[in-house]
Amino acid sequence: MIVLAIDTAGIDCSAAVFDHSAAKLLSAVSEEIGKGHAERLMAVIDQALDEAGIALEAVGKIAVVIGPGSFTGIRVGVAAARGLALSLGIDCVGVSTLEALAASHRASGGSDKPVLVAMDAKREEIYAQAFAVDGTSLTEPAALSAEAVDNLAASLAADMIGSWVGKTGDRFDIGAVARIGALKDAAGSRPKPLYLRGPDAKPQLGFALARV
Repeated sequence: MIVLAIDTAGIDCSAAVFDHSAAKLLSAVSEEIGKGHAERLMAVIDQALDEAGIALEAVGKIAVVIGPGSFTGIRVGVAAARGLALSLGIDCVGVSTLEALAASHRASGGSDKPVLVAMDAKREEIYAQAFAVDGTSLTEPAALSAEAVDNLAASLAADMIGSWVGKTGDRFDIGAVARIGALKDAAGSRPKPLYLRGPDAKPQLGFALARV
């Protein structure tokens, strides 16, 4: 099965093509753009498909990064992935940024034990989640204070956590996303953005016109 992976949750606009049957990453394209994912995403996907020598119609599953991360970026990626999956009549699965970080850590030989992933969430908060060796979650993803993350680590048995994965930026391994997505069961569901807190931008109050 051919998997198309998409990531617009951070500063990169990325796409990858993964052959699950051969366990081979056929292509990976990533552009550091910061903003403007909607304008670049389809071109990045086309480039990834061209480099892999794969037609879009040959894709059997789409994996998309659902966050936590950039509110706008996540919406762009999830909408594109769901639209492509609907048009092709194939499954679409979501992969969290925390899952991708844990998988990248394991792939780099970081640990053969469960890990606690911590990612800077700004506003004095940390996105955190613990994962088992096989990638399954031991805790739910959450936006926590530094003290709460320390308490989470302390609450887990000492022999369960092999290492920490710290992330201060917002770049994720698109190859890891593709590999995770290949193993996920869509189960008829559609991926949704993973927002662990409200948006930074909020509507101003007191300026709305009263309805007649």
